[in-house]
Amino acid sequence: MTMNGKNGLVLLIGRILLSVIFIMAGFSKIGGFAGTAGYISSVGLPFAEVLTVLTIIIEIVGGLMILFGFMAKKASWVLAIFTILAALLFHTNFTDQAEMMSFMKNLAIAGGFLYVAVYGAGSISLDTKLKKNEPPAEADTVE
Repeated sequence: MTMNGKNGLVLLIGRILLSVIFIMAGFSKIGGFAGTAGYISSVGLPFAEVLTVLTIIIEIVGGLMILFGFMAKKASWVLAIFTILAALLFHTNFTDQAEMMSFMKNLAIAGGFLYVAVYGAGSISLDTKLKKNEPPAEADTVE
């Protein structure tokens, strides 16, 4: 499969749309650290402060990795799993329409990450730029 310029631009836009929610959420959790930790412990999870720090790191660093297309396949797997876990842990009160929509939104976002995990970041990405700058692998020769 080849990626022309138009496909690369569409994939870049897709990565921007996937990443912005995580980058913004991560930074907002820094300012609302105590509230986030309280929310995490309200569902019965232990080590709420540690989980809050891990959440902030995953959201900001993972979001930036997706945005710039750096190790995008690996970051996408992490964020897909993270998003599914968040849906299962925090949005399963299906009697509340808003919670049901948050659950479905998380699954849809995870689906987008699975596409990136399989197909990569596209031609407009650090992954592609770094791959072009790699020296070619030496061919195995038999003498």
